[in-house]
Formats: sequence, structure tokens, C-alpha cells
Amino acid sequence: MRTFLPSFLVNRMRPLTPFMLAAVLGGAAAVAHAAPVPVTPLQVGTLRIGEGAPRTIVPITGATAEQALQQAAVIAASPATDLAEWRIDYLDIATDGKALVTLGKRIARTLDGKPMILTFRTQAEGGSKPISDADYAALYATLLRGGFTQLIDVEMFRDPERVAALVAQAHTAGVKVVMSSHDFHATPAREEIVARLLRQEAMGADVLKIAVMPRDAGDVLALLDATWQVRQRSSKPLLTMSMGGTGVVSRLAGETFGQALTFGMIGTPSAPGQVEVEQLQQVLQVIHASSQAGR
Repeated sequence: MRTFLPSFLVNRMRPLTPFMLAAVLGGAAAVAHAAPVPVTPLQVGTLRIGEGAPRTIVPITGATAEQALQQAAVIAASPATDLAEWRIDYLDIATDGKALVTLGKRIARTLDGKPMILTFRTQAEGGSKPISDADYAALYATLLRGGFTQLIDVEMFRDPERVAALVAQAHTAGVKVVMSSHDFHATPAREEIVARLLRQEAMGADVLKIAVMPRDAGDVLALLDATWQVRQRSSKPLLTMSMGGTGVVSRLAGETFGQALTFGMIGTPSAPGQVEVEQLQQVLQVIHASSQAGR
């Protein structure tokens, strides 16, 4: 039987030579044969993260309230989408806490039960707007008091005392913390990737996240290897990705290496390398079914 890859996947992978692609997909053989730590599923509303195929996240990137609400409605109607990420740094009211709470409640209603990750991606980590650590912490504190989100993205390299306070406030409010680190210029050494993810767990994160930019397939392999190493040491759900066209395989085959979540898009990406969520979901389900059948 001949196996055909979807055309979008072939196009995305074009920068990889056959040898390089084989190295990425076959690289798990180089990892020590250690058993993964079972994931402790994270219950978010009716959604369980950490069971089955990776859950799909689609970003809301509208610059105005109307655009954000329109995108939320599309996400609510998308069977292939499990969660939304609301990127408030894209908005024209990005630092207006009171206005964001009002809009956030409308977006939550529009999502009709689908969980939301609230995210202000700072310019220092690839976002659209700069913000001081003090203002970042104060804005998030206001939004947490608004009570409309189920998860919040907290960047691990903000001021440590303020990060600790935000984690505590989120947990007191019943909100899960996605702790994150982003490098849009390079891929750190795999030891550094592992260290960051494990440090996030020590800082109280409920989901461990890192996104890196590969220079070549070897960097993609390093990200996947690091993900697998962390999966052998942590029970937390993992959200790891290698960005751009070269890294797209990390968004698709992540379940093999221990990922519990992955990003897709509907029309507008929030980071390079994202795949349309319906196509992404198809591939995730094929990989998941095959992995279950092979056990």
C-alpha cells in the first residue's frame, strides 16, 4: 500500500531533504529507552488535556473588539478546535484592563464553553507590544479578577517575584497557568530546553511551554528530543514547538514525543509554521489512531 502525505504537509516540509526528515522522525532511537511519566490530565471545563491526541489551540488575533468577537465565533463553530488563545497584545486596547475584562466576558460567552488561554505576549518574546514587568503583572492581576478565563499564559522570564505572585493569584482564582518561553531567533541547546521546562514546573506551572526557531532539521530534532526527556521526568502536560516551515513536523507528530497540546490556525497565524486546524486535526488523529493500534 502506498502512503500519501497531504499536499499542505509536503509543501511545508519542502525545506527538509529526505535525509533530514528521516533524522527528525527517526531521532527517537537516539533517546535513552526510559519509560515516560504518565501525564496527570488537566481538567479545564469539560476538556481533559493530556489524554488522547494533542488538543488543538487556535489564536484570536483581532486588533479590534469586533474582529476578536468574529474570530471567537468562528472558533466556537470549529469542531477541529479544542481551545482558543486570546492574544490581547494584538488589540488596540491591549493595556486597558477594564475594557479588556468587559470584552473578555463577551468573548467567553461567544466561545460557548470552549476554554480560553489569556495571553499578553510581550514584545521581548515575539509579541506586538512592549510592556514593563510591573505593568504586565498589574494588567494580568486585573484580568484575573475579571473571572472570564480558564487559563493564563505567564512568561517565565518576567520578574520572578511578580511571576510567583501571578501564579498564586491564578491558582486562587481556579485558573490554570501555562508557563512559557519563546525564542524567535534560534533553538537553545536541548539541555537548556529541558532545564527551562523543568524550571517552569518548579515555578508552579500547570502546562509547560516552549517555542523555538530552528535553523535546520537538527534543531527540530533537539526540540523533540528535549520534549521526550521532559516527558520522562514530569507529569505535566507539555506544549512544545519548533516554529517555521522546517519545524512543522513538531506540531504534527508531537504526541509521539509527549506533547499534549499544539497550535493551529483559522486564517490568521499567531506564529510562523502554524497549520490550518482542520488539516492539523486530521493528521493528529491519524497519528493517534496508528499509535494506539501499534501498542
